[in-house]
Amino acid sequence: MESENNEMNEPGLVTVFRLAGGGTEEMEVLTVRQLLESNGINTVLVGDSPMPNLAEEIRVAEEDAERAKQLIADALAAGPAGAAEAEAESER
Repeated sequence: MESENNEMNEPGLVTVFRLAGGGTEEMEVLTVRQLLESNGINTVLVGDSPMPNLAEEIRVAEEDAERAKQLIADALAAGPAGAAEAEAESER
């Protein structure tokens, strides 16, 4: 069964993060990608284009999608203070 998040019908990949636009927002995509990959989830960036009106998104394997979404939700809930704390913890 194909995931409804898989607009391009790439077998086994699910979009877990999408961001419209480019510029400084690209850093958010890269930060989320780093979060996922540092937790052992391989990612695929889609829409990496110099055209700012094209969406940037991150896709992961279907079996990692729920965990990826939970990691993203937890990071958003923790906010910048949580990110700083996690970074400090990783440096110990």
